Amino acid sequence: MSDLRAASRYVKSLLGLAVEQNVLDAVHADMQLFAKVCAENRQFVLLLQNPIVKHDKKRDILERIFNGKVHPLTMAIFDIITRKNREPLLPAIAREFHLAYNVYKGIGAAVITTAVPLDATLRAEIERIAKGLSDKKQVELKEVVDSEMIGGFVLEVGDKQIDASIKSKLNALKMQFSHNPYIKEF
Repeated sequence: MSDLRAASRYVKSLLGLAVEQNVLDAVHADMQLFAKVCAENRQFVLLLQNPIVKHDKKRDILERIFNGKVHPLTMAIFDIITRKNREPLLPAIAREFHLAYNVYKGIGAAVITTAVPLDATLRAEIERIAKGLSDKKQVELKEVVDSEMIGGFVLEVGDKQIDASIKSKLNALKMQFSHNPYIKEF
């Protein structure tokens, strides 16, 4: 079984338990914290993936880092996964849980790519536009800064894309000028 399939099975169970116990938001915050720790600390992820380090030691490390900072249900899932020797799945579980949470809550995803970071008023306007393009009641906006864009923006909401970047307009002009209607093409 692939890691993604195994992770999604754990996520489905964790999501169901969190909803049943009415602690979904707390567990989501815990998984966001875990994903942040994984993103900022590569050695931690490598430790989880290392087959030489004993599973008991990994469970102790997880308990020392997260005990008292996360909900008991989150600690229980960490314990279950380490007892089953599946610790390498934990980063994937944290990522997949965020996606499953968004689906459960009806939150859509939008990506805005700009040449410079957005200010608060522009971010609010982009979120309003993204909500209008999405069929979801709420939209989670991810910002990407691409210095090669020159100016403008590219907004992706689901399968829709608005490309108002200067880079794409320059490319369109380049294509238009490369075609000369006065020269016969063979």
